[in-house]
Formats: sequence, C-alpha cells, structure tokens
Amino acid sequence: MRPPETGAPLRRLEGQLKVTGSARYAVEYALPETAYAWPVPATVARGEVRAVHAADALAMPGALAVLSHENAPRLGPAEDPILSVLQRPHVPHRGWYVALAVAETLEVARAMAAALRIDYAADAHDTVLTSGHPKLYEPEQANGGHPARRESGDFDAAYAASAVRVDATYTMEAEHNHPMEPHASTAHWVDGGLTVYDSNQGSTKVREALAPLFGLRPEQVTVVAEHVGGGFGSKGTPRPQAVLAAMAARHVGRPVRLALPRAQLAGVVGHRAPTIQRLRIGADRQGRIDALAHEILTHTSTVKEFVEQAATPSRTMYTSPNSRTTHHVAALDVPSPSWMRAPGEAPGMYALESAMDELAVALDMDPIELRVRNDPAIEPDTGKPFSSRHLVECLREGARLFGWADRDPRPRSRREGRQLIGTGVASATYPVLVSPSTAEASTEPGGGYRVRINATDIGTGARTVLAQVAADALGVPVDHVLIDIGCSDLPAAALAGGSSGTASWGWAVHRACRRLRALVEEAGGDEMPSTTLRAFADTAGEADAASDYARHAFGAHFAEVAVDADTGETRVRRLLGVFAAGHILNSRTGRSQFIGGMVMGLGMALLEGSTVDPVFGDFAERDLASYHVPSCADAPTVEAHWIDEDDRHLNPMGSKGIGEIGIVGTAAAIGNALHHATGVRLRELPMTPDRVLAHLG
Repeated sequence: MRPPETGAPLRRLEGQLKVTGSARYAVEYALPETAYAWPVPATVARGEVRAVHAADALAMPGALAVLSHENAPRLGPAEDPILSVLQRPHVPHRGWYVALAVAETLEVARAMAAALRIDYAADAHDTVLTSGHPKLYEPEQANGGHPARRESGDFDAAYAASAVRVDATYTMEAEHNHPMEPHASTAHWVDGGLTVYDSNQGSTKVREALAPLFGLRPEQVTVVAEHVGGGFGSKGTPRPQAVLAAMAARHVGRPVRLALPRAQLAGVVGHRAPTIQRLRIGADRQGRIDALAHEILTHTSTVKEFVEQAATPSRTMYTSPNSRTTHHVAALDVPSPSWMRAPGEAPGMYALESAMDELAVALDMDPIELRVRNDPAIEPDTGKPFSSRHLVECLREGARLFGWADRDPRPRSRREGRQLIGTGVASATYPVLVSPSTAEASTEPGGGYRVRINATDIGTGARTVLAQVAADALGVPVDHVLIDIGCSDLPAAALAGGSSGTASWGWAVHRACRRLRALVEEAGGDEMPSTTLRAFADTAGEADAASDYARHAFGAHFAEVAVDADTGETRVRRLLGVFAAGHILNSRTGRSQFIGGMVMGLGMALLEGSTVDPVFGDFAERDLASYHVPSCADAPTVEAHWIDEDDRHLNPMGSKGIGEIGIVGTAAAIGNALHHATGVRLRELPMTPDRVLAHLG
C-alpha cells in the first residue's frame, strides 16, 4: 500500500512567495554597491576582433569598465569551450560575446555597450544546413552517449521486398527555449571566495565549472539558484553570463548583476538544432513492420560538437527485425546547439509518428491498430524486457476518452463552414534517466524535520514533491518537513534535466529519511529526541547502475484541429494525452507538467521556428514578438490523464520523469490531424498558414 502523501494534489510550497513577489530570482538580491553589466555580441558571423575602441564608453558618467579579450581576467581551462569568453579575438559565430560594459546603473551599461566601436576582420561564413552539405560527417556518438549508427538485419533487402512502403523526409527549423526568466547572474567576491546567484538547472554543475575557470577550489564557490523562472534545457549547462558576471565583479571589486537581453539569447544559450529526417518503413499487408530506417541530418557549431539524437526513438518504439538508424552532422558557423525539452525524442518522434500515420493511410488501416500490431514485447535495440510498457493501454484509453470510434477515417470528411475538421493520434516515449545524488535529513530542535539537497526547482514543483517524498519516508505529515534546495553548499545533487530530477533527488531523499526514521525510532520513537539526529544518503553506484530492464515512459496524444480553407490558419481545438509514467507523485503538479509539455508541442507544430539569415549568419527571430509561442487562446482545451503504473524496477518511489513526455508526440498528432482535415500531408515544421495554404489549392 502506498504512503498517503505521494500522489496527493499538494499545492506548491513556494506558491505564496511567487504570487506575492517575495521569491528572489538571480538578479533580485540586494547587495551593497551592486554594479550592472551589459554584454556586447559580435556582429560578424565569422572572423576576428581587430580592435575595441572604448574611450567614448568609458567617458560616460557612471562608467566603470569595458572588458574584452584585450584586458579581461585570464581564465583557467574550461571543460565547455562556450565558457571561455573574452579570452581571444576569434569570433566563431554571430552573437559570440566580444566585450562587456560595466557601470553604476543598467541604463549607463547599456549606453556604454552601444557606444563601443569594434573593428572586425570578417571571414566567409557557412550557416545553412542542406541535405547535400559537403561538411556532413558521421560522428561517433549523438547526444546522451548514443551510438550514431545502429543496424540490425538487412534493411535494404527487407525494404525492397515489403508489400507496402513509406519513404518520406521531414524537416524542422531550429527552435529556441525562451524561458520567462532570461539567463541571469549576480556575482560577488568576499575574502577570495566567489558567490553567484544564478538562473540555472543545477548549481552543483555551475560551481564545478566556475571553480577551475577562476583558479578556486570548489568549496570556495557558492552558487545559489533558489528560484528559477524556467529553462526547458537551456539552463542545463553553465552559460556565459555567470562567467562574465564573476569576471566583472573581480575586475571592479564590487557585486555585478548581469541579465542577458532576450534579443541576445538566440546566439549564446543553445537551441534545438534543425533536422532533416528521412524515414523509410516497409510492412506486409497486415501492417507488420519488417524494415525501418531513420536517418538524421543536423548541424552543430565549430565551438563544440552537439548532435541531436533524433533517430534514437526508432530504436525503442516498434518491432522491426531489419533496421537502420543513423546520424550525420555538419559543423557550421552557428551558435552551439544544446538541450531543448525532450532533445532527440521531440523531433525524432515527430518524424517517426508522422511516417506511421502515412503507413496507416497506405494500408487503409486505423493508425491506432497499426501501432498496437507493432508493439514489441522487448526493446528492439537492446533485447531487454521493458520494466513497464503500457503504450497500448494509453492508446486504448485515449481513444475512449477522445471519442475515436466516431471518427470517419476519410480525409476532408468533416467540414464546418470554411473550417476543415480533422483528428490525429501519435505515440510518445521518453527514457527513464536517473543520476546519483546526495541528501541529508535531520531532526529540528523545535520539532519536525529538515531535508537538505541541492535540487533545483525550475518551476516544476520539485520543492513540493520532495517534501511529499520525505514525509512518506519519515511517516509524518508533509507540514512537518522543511526543504532546503537550490544552493551548491547543500549536499550535491544532479541537475534538473532529462526528466530525471525527481527520480534522482527523490531516491536520495527517500534513503536519507528512511535512515533518519530508524534513528528516531531507536531514540524513543514518537517523542522527538533532545539532540539533533542526522542521516545522510548517497545513491552513487546504485542510481547510476546498469539495469536489466529497458526503462521508458510512454504516452498517447490525440488532437483535433480546424483548418481555415481560405487562409490556411490551423487552430487546435482539443488536445488529449494519456501517459504511463510510473507513480505520479503529485497529481496537481504532474498534470501541470503534462499540459505544459503538450502546449509546447503545439507551439512546435504550428508556431515555433528560428530561421538562419544566410547573409548575416544569425537567427532572425530574436524576441517573443517574432518567435511565437502559444498563448492561452491557442490551447483552449488540453486534457492530461495517466495510468498509474506499479513499476518495481525504477526507484523507491516507483516514479518516472514527466517533464518531457508531454511534448514528444504532440506535434505529430497535430500534423496527422491536419492531414485528416485537409488531405494534405505537410512534412515541414512549423505548419504555418502560408505553408498550409500553398497546398490547399
């Protein structure tokens, strides 16, 4: 029987702080004599800085300093080369930081940055990914350590012999994360030690990056991320603002605030790389897949290699004895791509699930039945049994809730005036990822318990869920538990990313609280001991141990769209998702996470895209007026449901990550619904009105 606290719809513990404005974010800490910084991005797509003319900027009242490669403090070796800012004149892409203005006020710092005159020697640049790009190569690995290529059987022969074949190419523009809170830091030095209030997804990782850069021991660096206004992966690795703020603070001898302007984010904090994906699926007349190839082309930067692992979902989803999954990448003069919510799975499943819909049409088969027919008993890529796989149950339950049985499968079979109405379905998967973490639990002198762990709540409700996990393990009401998170001085923990946060942190919290409960019982049980009792847990060697099971979350997405036959505008009228993601630890925050992912998938399908200007070499959409994200009016009805799994092969809570599974299948479901509505198959995201209208004729 499950403890009473987990699963309950507990309200966020920090909710009142946030709605009253009391929660402090990275640049809201009031430190004496705080100065302000404004970064200066390169205006050439490739080249070298020849000179930085700073006299006019430094002559402004309130000016403190201008840093560039000519005078910035020298940094130690960086594991991530994007952190080696202001160290040399080379410009690897447009937007790379080449200077930093520091002043008494934000207004003066911004004016100083505008007054700087920088001379460049520009080189020819190459920024546009094409299917035949001469720089394409096959890397050893894709993101996450996945082999770039996997093959089984004889795909070419099996595909040629298949009775029904699909061969389609799907393309996606780059996407940007655009969290509400920009990347920001406040840094100050005291007695040779560095403290940075930073917006990130893991302050332990930021501390580990900053210490060697500034020649410090890790314990000399404190990184605080008490509240974070979103990240979607872009804050999963340390970013330049923390280094620049620390540099400036050391140079001027006082605290420095730096919040990156939104217009600069596209060039310095990562993006989801564009992809060109070719899918080939061969099946017999009964819909049984015998051959599947998923081939990816994408870009990376010349600064470091990051390969979107978009073909990896095809190694998990459907039975295919003959398969080929490959990744090829071109290193271009573009900003470094990085993690964006469900990296790999989001673009990869869009292509795979769109191709599955095309196969269903070619077979004249219900798309749900096609998926059920090819549901594997073991993971195709590894041969491991699934720890739990309730995809078929998600599809069946989703079909019931959505009213799928009433659907006329013929395209353009339903119309309401100018509106063409269609429905679509897609599956979703996301791996279960867990990393080692440490946690401490102790009794409080006045009663109650305190749990300390360097988890990061980026808006997901992690602080609240961890309190629930602790309360269950201690066997006490949740209001008896205090939670300390968001500071690198706390016991080290994994970052918030890869839908692994709660699973990783919760494991350590559960372990520490169980040990503390045993100590309390030894000391007298119900009566709180007079001395403070402490228990510590470290899940290294256990949380990161290889599993005999393939561990994944699954889901089914359903969408109903209305397409204006005269304008090509597509509106999503209904989204419904059913998920199998282990035991849901908080039904309120869990539903919020599922819905948030689905809405982001809607944006991926219809609105979001970053286009590279081939002449200037930068992304054209640089603010929220040009980079469109969904509003409430774009998502009138979004429902999230789940099947509560009892999976004994995960962690002590029986939970899987839920932050990313919601986005994975949404775009394909919407694209499949658009085809059902119009008879038109679009294979390019986002499906904007101009692209839809061009095919409606």
